[in-house]
Amino acid sequence: MKRPSFYAELERRNVIRMAGLYLVGAWLIVQVSSTLLPMFDAPAWLPRSIVIVLVVGFLPALAFAWVFEVTPQGLKRDADVPLQESIAPQTARRMDRLIIAVLALALVYFGFDKFVLAPARESARVEQAGPDAHDRAGQAGPALVAAPNSMAVLAFDDLSPAHDQGYFSDGMAEEILNALARIKALKVVGRGSSFRFKGRNASPEDIGAQLGVAHLLEGSVRKQGELLRITATLVQAADGVQQWSKAYDGRLADVFDLQESCARDIAAQLKVVLAGDGAERLVDKATGNADAYALFVEAQTLVNVRVGDSLPRAIALLRKAVALDPKFARAGSKLAIAHAVLAQYVSGDWQANWKASDEAAHNALAIDPDEPEAYAALSYNQFSQRRYDAMVEPMRRALALAPDNSAVNYWAANELAAMGRSRDAESRIDAVLANDPANILLLFYKSMLRWRASDEAGALAFIRRDGVHDSPWGAMMLSFYDAAHGDRQTAAVQFGKSEGKMGSRISPGDIETIYRGSYGDEAQRQA
Repeated sequence: MKRPSFYAELERRNVIRMAGLYLVGAWLIVQVSSTLLPMFDAPAWLPRSIVIVLVVGFLPALAFAWVFEVTPQGLKRDADVPLQESIAPQTARRMDRLIIAVLALALVYFGFDKFVLAPARESARVEQAGPDAHDRAGQAGPALVAAPNSMAVLAFDDLSPAHDQGYFSDGMAEEILNALARIKALKVVGRGSSFRFKGRNASPEDIGAQLGVAHLLEGSVRKQGELLRITATLVQAADGVQQWSKAYDGRLADVFDLQESCARDIAAQLKVVLAGDGAERLVDKATGNADAYALFVEAQTLVNVRVGDSLPRAIALLRKAVALDPKFARAGSKLAIAHAVLAQYVSGDWQANWKASDEAAHNALAIDPDEPEAYAALSYNQFSQRRYDAMVEPMRRALALAPDNSAVNYWAANELAAMGRSRDAESRIDAVLANDPANILLLFYKSMLRWRASDEAGALAFIRRDGVHDSPWGAMMLSFYDAAHGDRQTAAVQFGKSEGKMGSRISPGDIETIYRGSYGDEAQRQA
């Protein structure tokens, strides 16, 4: 007599039906418990325990169905039940009906949860958050999923006695961010996103959700003469719990070693293995002159600010730094960046600034041929002069040396758009936004590119993001929108707001003239 196949035996003993019934029932139990238990303030471990018990019980349930059979006399071992006396077919039909019933219950619950419970939960959440919660949610942008080894370095607090080292403190945080970004196993959000929360009453949970990070690095700097203390604190973004904290004391001359120790300790706390044997430094000793480095750290924050008098102040500091150490290539590169954008953001002689920027960039590259910002400045100067052929090669070098640098990619996108390659420009902006999702400049240019693609709704959505709509760039974009829709007066107000925040002294009359000449005819046609 031919023995039945293994699959046929599984069917006869109702093992397959048991698997289906168990899985559907387990899913229903998990869904119901996840909804009901929080209503009774059940501890967080209880839902997890239910899931674990159900997972552990799956294989024993299948084994039970294989070994035992239900008979009119009760449970018996399958091997002890003669085939002609088996009621397994009747049991199978009952199990089929039970599976259908449980599936029906699951569908009913799914509909009830989606159309009744979910709206109620959302309504309660909004009521708790406040009447403007929907507006804030739209402005913040989509919540991002956090990878386990992802982190954001927030701007450091200034704890110096005179509280006059705010820019230096921010620059020190940026230096540590740059060191951590060199660790391949870490995902470190760009400074444009993480520094945006400075001075704002945002919880670790909110910051983590907006930036898509699992950890936050908070810190402070105390600088008194030549003495320096850097305090770093690692926080879990999900609940704000402090994971680790340490203070690093030394003299300003020891700053590179303090930064190196801090970055390595953070990697150790996150159980990140450094590439190779870990002997390669994460922090380069950019200069042997501590005073020049202090000036550079403060200046780089001012260059990032761009608006107001920050660029002239940064240029003055960087000139002092280069005078103290003529071999300080990073200071020369940053000086080239500052001159490249000075006339655009504030005022000044374009030709003189292009010349000063090129000179600083070439001097930096003579010291260090691998300075990406120097190449980026050379490229941007050519772009500003509409010399599109000449801008390509230095930008290619800058991107090869710093492919993840937000500022370099922003300029590269500008240049691509100028050559009519708007799609390539937007792809580059999208790629860098993945690592710097709340960067105001990137979001502004994303909005501009959506506008160029005739996507008004998309353009406005990016401008209305939290932090963008009230920035100089947000006001500038809104001025374009108002002008294109025939509202020259509002456009002029928005443009004046933008220029005022950037530090320009353009008069209201000049603004009205600009919009009457540049947008008046087109706006009237569209109106």
